[in-house]
Amino acid sequence: MYELRWNLGILITACLNIIQIHTVPYAPDLAGRYCNQIAGPVCCNGRQDSCSFPILGNGTLCYCDAFCETHNDDDCCPDFNFACGDGEAPPEPFIEPSCAYKGGFIKASDTVWDNCNSCTCTFLHNRTELLCHQPHICLMEKRIIETVNLQGFSWTAANYSFFWKKTLEEGIKYKLGTLQPERFVMRMNPVRRIYDPNNLPSEFDAESAWPGDVSGIVEQGWCGSSWAVSTAAVASDRYGIISKGRQRVSLSPQNLLSCNNRGQQSCDGGHLDRAWMYFRKQGIVEESCFPYSGKIEFCNKHHLDTCPMRHLKKTNKYKVGPAYRLGNETDIMYEIMKSGPVQATMKVYHDFYSYQRGVYEHTDLSILDRTGYHSVRIVGWGEDRGRKYWKVANSWGTEWGENGFFRIVKGKNECDIESFVLAVWPELEEY
Repeated sequence: MYELRWNLGILITACLNIIQIHTVPYAPDLAGRYCNQIAGPVCCNGRQDSCSFPILGNGTLCYCDAFCETHNDDDCCPDFNFACGDGEAPPEPFIEPSCAYKGGFIKASDTVWDNCNSCTCTFLHNRTELLCHQPHICLMEKRIIETVNLQGFSWTAANYSFFWKKTLEEGIKYKLGTLQPERFVMRMNPVRRIYDPNNLPSEFDAESAWPGDVSGIVEQGWCGSSWAVSTAAVASDRYGIISKGRQRVSLSPQNLLSCNNRGQQSCDGGHLDRAWMYFRKQGIVEESCFPYSGKIEFCNKHHLDTCPMRHLKKTNKYKVGPAYRLGNETDIMYEIMKSGPVQATMKVYHDFYSYQRGVYEHTDLSILDRTGYHSVRIVGWGEDRGRKYWKVANSWGTEWGENGFFRIVKGKNECDIESFVLAVWPELEEY
């Protein structure tokens, strides 16, 4: 019997030690009205285990009776000494200022974004108030994307994360950048070619016809530089194609963006006729010695002077002949098939920014009738389930569209893409 009592005593002592080791006192800044609610003889005197409160939201209880004192105050509610003794009142709980937002709360001075619109939790007259900026039309609009994908259009739309937080106005200003051609430029007589339109194939792709000679997709960034990017790319393509691969070169759009400043506006837009005139008179250098930065810079003479000399011309500048206009669908096809990609100006509507794949045709889903002009390269054509299209290289990077390309309805002057199409002949070395 003695041995049993001795072993039982050891077991009880061990259990008490374990309990004491794992007892975690409440945080000193934990506050609230617990014992204050029922203080007095009921709870302060003797043992009344019912005088307890949930304290941490996880089932943990604190006590306001004698039970708490038997555990070194670890189980006492934070205001026990004040309610049942002569201690100081516990601090009032600190409630961080916040604003209600969509079923939750945001802290004071914090800003939340809903696409391109933002709201800030602001102190105003000793209280917080959620102040939202005047609502903008966003570049990515959920209504347009969902409608295109649900109504069976010939193309599908995507919600591009890199356009998130951007407004439609920003998209027009910084993702396009071609100024509408002036009237006298639009009256330029198109060049007429002699050919049999019946001999033109139903599909053609310059990338397949001249592998290695057609420029890759450029990301123009948030700079309205499509006028410079498309000009440099079309000229680069034609140098390689017309020279039969002997003069492959990647020409610098930044050279145009920085140096072609007479009547041009750099990242705020430019005219194609003035870009080609500068190209013809002054020439531009290779991309490798004047890399594209996609921002307004001074014309860097150091870049221009240190570029390597061309083989026989003894100059580091590449030039082209006068730009010429193409007048109709078959003229454009013939020109691409014989000499390479051409430059086109198109009107861009709100829904175009969401294009993902398929044959694009403008919808009437735009919230505002706000458009801009954009310069692109037409590199080929084809048919998709009886619908004729142009294959076009954009300058918004390879994550947009069909690896940076898009297809658009052909033969209907969709988005004015067949209205102002230009081509040039490069000034080649003689071999």
